[in-house]
Amino acid sequence: MQGTDGNFYGTTNELGTGTICPTEGALCGTIFKITSTGGFASLYNFCSLPGCSDGGVPLSQLMQGTDGAFYGTTSEGGSTSCSFGCGTVFKLSVGLASFVQSTPAFGKVGYTIFILGNNLTGTSSVTFNGVAAEFTVVSGSYIKATVPSGATTGTISVVTPTGTLNSNVAFQVLP
Repeated sequence: MQGTDGNFYGTTNELGTGTICPTEGALCGTIFKITSTGGFASLYNFCSLPGCSDGGVPLSQLMQGTDGAFYGTTSEGGSTSCSFGCGTVFKLSVGLASFVQSTPAFGKVGYTIFILGNNLTGTSSVTFNGVAAEFTVVSGSYIKATVPSGATTGTISVVTPTGTLNSNVAFQVLP
């Protein structure tokens, strides 16, 4: 998957430089990054042995949360109370900035959309490509906003007490 920094992130369910997985007979997998110019870096090696809480043998595609971190699941490890096959949900932070995400990522003027993010309580402004919108903060991670008249396709910006969060994908204003 492509992260908000333009680099590509993924997992392998074997190999890496971690511990050998007894149930797989190979190393327990990695999280890696490939830059847009083809540079490769291994970011994390899973363990998966009993006593390793990080898990191993990643199964799912990575997802980037609005906190900037990557999330995924494993089929092995994750608990010290079972031998193998428990699995876990993992989080890897590589220092990417938080952002907001609209659902849907398109709409006509006057439509209500949902904006997801982190630490949204106390939001003082929501704009669609620079045009102020009416909004309601529903919770710390959820805002309802109306696509304003005069809005054009572009970035949604949300001003919170701790800074401005921008959308990771351009919002498409439909005719």
